[in-house]
Amino acid sequence: MAGKSLIYKILESHLMEGELVAGQDIGIKIDQTLTQDALGTMAYLEFESLGLERVKTLSVSYVDHNTLQDGFENADDHKYLQDVASKYGIYYSKAGNGICHQVHVERFARPGQTLVGSDSHTPTSGALGMFAMGVGGMDVAASMAGKAFHLICPKVINIKLTGRLQPWCAAKDIVLKVLSILTTKGNVGTALEYTGEGAQSLTVPERATITNMGAEMGVTTSIFPSDEKTLEFLKAQAREDVYAPLGPDADAHYDEVIEINLDELVPMVACPHSPDNVKTVKEMNEIAVDQVLVGSCTNSSYRDLMMVAAMLKGKKIHPDVSFGVAPGSKQVLTMIANNGALADIVASGARILESTCGFCVGCGQAPRTKSISLRTNNRNYEGRSGTKDAQVHLVSAETAVAAALTGKFTDPRDLGLEIPTITLPEVYDIDDSLIVEPTCDTNHAILRGPNIGEPPSNIEMPEKVEAKVAIKVGDKITTDHIMPAGPYLKFRSNVPKYSQFTFCHVKPNFADECKDNVANGFYNVIVAHESYGQGSSREHAALCPMYLGVKAVIAKSIERIHMDNLVNFGILPLFFADETAYENLNEGDELVFVADEDAFAKGIFTVENKTQGKTYALKTPLNERQRDIVRAGGKLNFFRNGGQ
Repeated sequence: MAGKSLIYKILESHLMEGELVAGQDIGIKIDQTLTQDALGTMAYLEFESLGLERVKTLSVSYVDHNTLQDGFENADDHKYLQDVASKYGIYYSKAGNGICHQVHVERFARPGQTLVGSDSHTPTSGALGMFAMGVGGMDVAASMAGKAFHLICPKVINIKLTGRLQPWCAAKDIVLKVLSILTTKGNVGTALEYTGEGAQSLTVPERATITNMGAEMGVTTSIFPSDEKTLEFLKAQAREDVYAPLGPDADAHYDEVIEINLDELVPMVACPHSPDNVKTVKEMNEIAVDQVLVGSCTNSSYRDLMMVAAMLKGKKIHPDVSFGVAPGSKQVLTMIANNGALADIVASGARILESTCGFCVGCGQAPRTKSISLRTNNRNYEGRSGTKDAQVHLVSAETAVAAALTGKFTDPRDLGLEIPTITLPEVYDIDDSLIVEPTCDTNHAILRGPNIGEPPSNIEMPEKVEAKVAIKVGDKITTDHIMPAGPYLKFRSNVPKYSQFTFCHVKPNFADECKDNVANGFYNVIVAHESYGQGSSREHAALCPMYLGVKAVIAKSIERIHMDNLVNFGILPLFFADETAYENLNEGDELVFVADEDAFAKGIFTVENKTQGKTYALKTPLNERQRDIVRAGGKLNFFRNGGQ
């Protein structure tokens, strides 16, 4: 009998329901949760509705998205989050302490434990041998309540790294190579486990860059073994007490093995408008660059910024380039300030940005019209930067600095510089004063500003659904397309307001049309093609459509987190059996289908297109528990009805 992968070892030790068979529904115990402020307010409103006195997990509430207080909304939300944290036993990481994933790796992540977070890049903590997943806020709320977290037991792909990274090549180039192989679609129900001599040579910050961008492939999680590099990092963070050596069995079974020789890697770039549109930097033919930004949860570690400082020392940014640097945490910022690296960065002409998500989610640093922007973050979806026609490219910190110095795409190997030696500190600067420990005072008053409402309620799924196709979209529709970030983020806790911006950059009148359909006695249906719901874990991409009367999403395929969010809010996911149905459905078509117990039990729904006189047999992949949740009108109703 073949041995176990590290992923299956962790799942086995946390299994509460089901069997560890790829493709089967399982329920696991969750040890830790995290939220960030853009999604945390709704997650905690949902947790409050469950009626518990305190959380049953180690939970951390981070403020890292909506830190720009350009109105009362963000500040009100932060006060609400801190009050909730104090009352219910949650750690609260204040604005300025850093990006949730960077800080969680520094201060909380633990080998062998499980973590769910209301942010799709939560798998970053897999760098420390943790089974970490991005999920919707409703699932975080349920996990904080001690309920089993349900997922499809993943098949595991072994990414076997051989050789060693060559000078000027980086961990970002590794994950871009993996993205070029697996792409951003077709990986639902898959997890990645990194092994091999090449994996052993990577530091924890480098591993975190790789596990972070597994989210772009739509995989369940990505993980590295917990080994000597893990111990070194935890010792330096004064957390060696949580260390445990963990890895796969020597004869571990994997569903697939992909081997990547690090000796052969070269600097890479993800071109617009998808992280899997990968080329080599040399293929970019020295195209002029307008903006360069270093930061985000992907590349803002101490290691990355020391590399940036070393490359910039004694040099000036090209006069045609706008260059900004955002340290990932207060710890990183403090250390580069104390050792002089920050001074070298500032002297080069760089702008120093706050330790937040910032430009990655379109909160500031929007590039100019039709510009070329190089960024070290993880996503380059069209318009996500805040400028719809900007051409955003994703690169390593090394390639970013090379472009900032020359004003054009430049392979850092061609700079003629000696490769800097970056040594990680034996002891990191540890100051947790911006992490507020909870008082667990059940009488603590919670301030709720006018921007904070209650989670919208839903009705049970009607047995007969009469609806209109409110929108028809194509492939790779991201949650940014559905619910944009940037200036709209501050309305996340106000669903009636935020829902007005649903699909606003795709179909500006979408929300109004949905409301008109409901007023005329119709529900709404969304029609999509492949890989619907890519990207962020933002549950609002299901919650706001639910508020607007959407009862079903008909698609060729739907990404994992978004699929779960649709179920959580009582929206029925339906899948085409062939291309004909997609081609024949048009916006405005009137649809009718029966959603009774028999249809849910069979998993087949007969949808009549009354406008065109056609009928389609559509399938749903829901298991029995998911069917019960959708029929109840979502997970909150399901729990209130006694479901577990």
